[in-house]
Amino acid sequence: MSVNIEGLSSQQLAELIALASKRKKILAKRKPAAQVKAAVAKFLKNTGWTFEELYGKAGARAAAPAAKSPAAPKKGRKSTKGRSLGKVAPKYRNPANPKETWTGRGRQPRWMAAETAKGKKQEDFLIK
Repeated sequence: MSVNIEGLSSQQLAELIALASKRKKILAKRKPAAQVKAAVAKFLKNTGWTFEELYGKAGARAAAPAAKSPAAPKKGRKSTKGRSLGKVAPKYRNPANPKETWTGRGRQPRWMAAETAKGKKQEDFLIK
């Protein structure tokens, strides 16, 4: 990060110096990362856990909250791009135009939205 200090007033420079001093003090109090990693590894070994059991594969993602169950990690949805989901039979039909149907997937068609806005229920349009 670079800051152009040429355009700053003396008050802005003083504020910047004060912020930098605070940050420097905070960083000086921190222990080196290698020392903290060693302490964490020792603690985990003493408790019988491994890092992977608690947080998943190291470096694969940010650390998850400890409240999540390590036995059942949450997996993301696979992408549907490039694969066919298959045809689905329509569930709803427009009574005004029987050629207009809807499977119930995706966004509601305009005719269905207009009819439900008038007070009808989706069940009224079910194909029997």
